[in-house]
Amino acid sequence: MAILERNQTRRDPAQGSPPAPAIAIASVVLSMALVAVGNGLMFAYIPVRLGADGFDPTWAGLIVTGLSAGGLAGCILTGPLVRRVGHARAFMVLSALIVLSNAAVGAGPHPLSWIAARALYGFAICGLFIVAQSWLNDVVANAIRGRVMAFFYVAYVAGLGVGYSTLALIDIRAADAPLIGIAFTALSILPVGLTRLAQPPPPQAASVALGRAWRISPVGVAGMLAVGGLSMTISGFAPIHATAKGYSQADVALLLSAMPVGTLILQIPLGWISDRTDRRFVLVAASALAMVAGLFALGFDGGALAALVVIYVVWDGASESIYSLASAHAADRAGKDDMVALSSSLLFAWSLSGFIVPGIVTGLSAIYGTQAFIYVAIVIATGFCLFVLWRVVAMSPVPAAETGNFAPMTAQAPLPVDLAFPSEEQRRADK
Repeated sequence: MAILERNQTRRDPAQGSPPAPAIAIASVVLSMALVAVGNGLMFAYIPVRLGADGFDPTWAGLIVTGLSAGGLAGCILTGPLVRRVGHARAFMVLSALIVLSNAAVGAGPHPLSWIAARALYGFAICGLFIVAQSWLNDVVANAIRGRVMAFFYVAYVAGLGVGYSTLALIDIRAADAPLIGIAFTALSILPVGLTRLAQPPPPQAASVALGRAWRISPVGVAGMLAVGGLSMTISGFAPIHATAKGYSQADVALLLSAMPVGTLILQIPLGWISDRTDRRFVLVAASALAMVAGLFALGFDGGALAALVVIYVVWDGASESIYSLASAHAADRAGKDDMVALSSSLLFAWSLSGFIVPGIVTGLSAIYGTQAFIYVAIVIATGFCLFVLWRVVAMSPVPAAETGNFAPMTAQAPLPVDLAFPSEEQRRADK
């Protein structure tokens, strides 16, 4: 799989080019936040619209599976696209694909065309994240990289929340949602189109090495496999199930817009604790919390909205925390030369699980009903918790002094992948 590989010597923005202006960095962050508003709205709109028009919930599940398949393709093909046209043009091309996807949805509820449209969206949004993150990684100095990436993720999660809440304000049977999604995606092109942020040189291709990544960090790879399925299951099927249960459009909007709050609330304290102990202990706690919250979601299913909102906030936040904790744990155990292959392999594992698990949930939902996604999420969280416990018992604890710094992330966005940029010597040799 061609994604991205760094040379032995990678250009360090802290030592090479002058620091990028804050306003230029903010342009990329703002663009992704604007994209998130439209994306959040579309994520909520599709299952509610299908439910209002009487379509079987299986169609909404197939659309989630199609989105995940597109995301997997985006992880594979974004590297060659950036190499061909550069970061800024790749960003605009991918944004145009999201506009086309939303336009296809706006043409009316045709499930087969919506599956294709959302697969196109999945490809584009995954590619946008890889482009944006790698661009920021190249131009931001090491000293502030963690803070910039944390702000990047928080801005995206906040945008999703705004998009989710917008569902309550629109006419579900009109084309309002796709038009709003198109408008915000078009707006997102402007900051990047006008930015003075220097573009990195073309990246070089590399291969994913899952076996090598597993030898470096079994818990990290297992964490990505677990959270890829957990995130797409909870965020993708919660609106489908709520709609099938008869909750109103405003109720679904409230539930979805509240869920990102759990990510913002839980990740910081869990990350702070993980920086001071073996991260595997915190991963056990997060996965156990996700398992317990899933059981509560099952017990209170169809009950009072207020109780469900609290449960889903904790459920989503605990599940999302596994993503950043597993990524940080894997990075702790990798050498400098392993980082690119490791990040590409973790990205592939996350994408693969995000594709396979929604397909399984869709099949089970057709037999057992939309509640099946809760059982699947509980099984995944329980399995990962038991695996990490086994690793803790089998292997010696990792001293806190050997851990790196935690950075909050969201499992609805790909891992930050270091695109491999040629060294100064390589670029001079190529001229």
